[in-house]
Amino acid sequence: MTTNSVPTNPHRAVRWWLISVAALIALMVLVGGATRLTESGLSIVEWKPVTGSVPPLSEAQWTEAFEAYKKIPQYRELNAGMSLSEFKQIFWWEWSHRLLGRFIGVAYLLPFLFFLWRGGLSGELKRRLWLLFALGGLQGAVGWWMVASGLTERVEVSQYRLATHLLLALLIFAGIVWTVRRLKKRPRIAAPARLRFTSALLLVLTFVQIYFGALVAGLRAGRAYNTWPQIDGAFIPSAERLWFETPWWRNMFDNVLTVQFEHRMTAYALFVLAALHAIDAMRSRAGSAAGGALWLLAAVSLQAVLGILTLLNQVPIDLALSHQAVAIAVLTLAVVQVERLASRQQTHAQPRAVPVGQAG
Repeated sequence: MTTNSVPTNPHRAVRWWLISVAALIALMVLVGGATRLTESGLSIVEWKPVTGSVPPLSEAQWTEAFEAYKKIPQYRELNAGMSLSEFKQIFWWEWSHRLLGRFIGVAYLLPFLFFLWRGGLSGELKRRLWLLFALGGLQGAVGWWMVASGLTERVEVSQYRLATHLLLALLIFAGIVWTVRRLKKRPRIAAPARLRFTSALLLVLTFVQIYFGALVAGLRAGRAYNTWPQIDGAFIPSAERLWFETPWWRNMFDNVLTVQFEHRMTAYALFVLAALHAIDAMRSRAGSAAGGALWLLAAVSLQAVLGILTLLNQVPIDLALSHQAVAIAVLTLAVVQVERLASRQQTHAQPRAVPVGQAG
């Protein structure tokens, strides 16, 4: 007796491919964080997209790379007298970061070309995947643009460019997470419009908080004002300390106190909004959105605790990377929650297999 088989999901392989790429991007963000914390980002002073994938293989090549590093301000002002073995330690962090970026490019492009060759991708999906690929290429250029800012006049990279580099990486990550969610049909959740609005606001605020966190890292602001809940002797510092630079808006990006303060205040706002969103979702009986809201609140709470511990302990690398890892988890849950509540067509369950000639 034959049966009518249920068609398999043609996008299953695409979903697993994209999930793998998203995991690699998350790993690269963490390696980038370690590169920043170990002051390794300027150890390679040239951008060689192809040949740069091969590290120095001889003592002469290591010496050449070290001599090139000695010409930049970071070595002269911060690392004068560094040994070759010490240089190798920071070199390997930056080389690994760049190599992982190249690997992600290959891991994205080759399967994408295969799926295009096999067909089965809708026009909308192809456009979205091409856009993500273009953003990945732009990310490589932004990475070098960031490194170049620390090679001539500064002893570290520009915090503006560092924040742009991180934000673009996580924008690509978020785009992949959204795309993966959209590849699987789910019924629309009956939820009030305010839940959709607050979920979107949470996502925007998460990106803002990540941007401020990158500024904190770029300015080493986490190594200053290592008290909580007070900062500079008060819960809210004096206006004279917060806004002494001109024009006033530069304080938001260049003033160590102001940057750390806005990072703290945004964290409080994010926690309160996540709590209100979770309470509203539970009261609205929003189904899976209620569970998603609770998971998001839990991640935001853990992130806040890790942030406080990182600050009080003056940014040890283990706590700092844990803080960054949970930030990625918060972003993932925020994207999923927005997608879960977004408008979509009502889908119907697939028919189960029924023997031919038998009533369903």
